[in-house]
Amino acid sequence: MADRVYPAAKPNPPPAMANGGGDGGVPPKPQMYQRPIYRPQGPAKGKRGRSCRCSFCCTFCWALLVIVLLAVLAAAAGGIFYLLYRPQRPSFSVSSVRLTSFNLSSSATAPVLTDTIQLTVTAKNPNKKLVYFYDDFSFSAATSANDVPLGDVTVPGFAHQAGNTTIFTATIAAAAVTVDPSGAGSDLKKSGAFSVSVDADTRAGVKVGSLKTKKMDIQVRCDGIKVTPPTPPPAPKKVKGKNGTALAPAPALDTAETTTATVSTAAHSCTVRVRVKIGKWTF
Repeated sequence: MADRVYPAAKPNPPPAMANGGGDGGVPPKPQMYQRPIYRPQGPAKGKRGRSCRCSFCCTFCWALLVIVLLAVLAAAAGGIFYLLYRPQRPSFSVSSVRLTSFNLSSSATAPVLTDTIQLTVTAKNPNKKLVYFYDDFSFSAATSANDVPLGDVTVPGFAHQAGNTTIFTATIAAAAVTVDPSGAGSDLKKSGAFSVSVDADTRAGVKVGSLKTKKMDIQVRCDGIKVTPPTPPPAPKKVKGKNGTALAPAPALDTAETTTATVSTAAHSCTVRVRVKIGKWTF
């Protein structure tokens, strides 16, 4: 019996041929990989602008919140301080005033003034726990109508204890000062009273226990103070002899001894104003 020779197994066809590709059995060409072209892009303008505006708004809101919180804390601290200490301003009054000397020349173009005014000032501290400490006081006086200067003086400062009343004196003087003839002619009178105003400038601070505040400018103003020039000494009388001849007049006494000044004892209340300085401006 003859042996049969079987044909070898057929190889597997290519995928394209096995699937019945439309290219008629032609294998596809290999595809080449192409790298995409890099094109740099500019920054996104819209997003950056929105980011900057958002950052500015957040910063502004936080700053406003901090300011509001600080204001609330300051108001709370001020309220607590007021409830604990009940702070009050000091009070000043002129208890007596005297024009001891007064001389105004009769020149119509440039009158010269020489005068001396003695003041007694009473300062009261109505607070029970606050102590005021003052720098030197700068006193000045002028007529109430036209502000004709009458002199100035500096008085040493002092510490004003709580609940204390302090009395001190000030002597305001002007020596041969040329004044405005129009104002002097209407304000200053050699006989009869006229009104003057007294100003006192100083710096004051507050002490509470061991804590001290910064000093602030204080202005004390006293208006409507009446002063009367001193009475001049009487003229010496002539002495006649037996035969009617005039003899030498009797020697005049010292002017300082015979001249009397009117003292005003009525208390004149003064206003106290705190002056705040910001830059070049003072309020």
